[in-house]
Amino acid sequence: MLNPFKKSYSSQDLNLFRFLARIKLFEGLSYDEMIQFTPHMYLRSYKLEEVVFFRNDPSNALYIIKNGKVSMSIDINNEFHSLTTIGSGEAFGDNALLKDSRRIYTSIVTSDSADLYVVPHVNIQEILDGDPKIKAKVMTSFAEVYNQYNTNIFKAYRSSFGFFDLSQAYEDT
Repeated sequence: MLNPFKKSYSSQDLNLFRFLARIKLFEGLSYDEMIQFTPHMYLRSYKLEEVVFFRNDPSNALYIIKNGKVSMSIDINNEFHSLTTIGSGEAFGDNALLKDSRRIYTSIVTSDSADLYVVPHVNIQEILDGDPKIKAKVMTSFAEVYNQYNTNIFKAYRSSFGFFDLSQAYEDT
């Protein structure tokens, strides 16, 4: 029997939920949990070579790429070196989930244009603080993302035959 009191979503909401479900931080959330984030997702358009944020900027927002490409780069001696380029359906700036964090890389749009959903840190914190179940799911996904980052660092170290000092990754900054 159909429940007449069950929340129904528009086709626009359902499309957004399917899109968010492809993103690691949101993949474990139900539609009823995802809807908590949607009022705080601001779509912003960027142009080729526009900087989304610089290294050491405050981590004030999470970014989700609707379309386009964004490079994650580090700056060494005033030159940018690309770490990776990501595209549609990927999130970056996930350290915005942490209180008082700063960016560890610079992000620059590498496609002619890019549309990014911007989710402010303050709104993310309100949602996580208000719903322990959502917080547990999102933070579990966040931990899995960072575990993958660490795995990749160790793979890079092994493949470089130890030509960089891995112990620096564990020093206090």
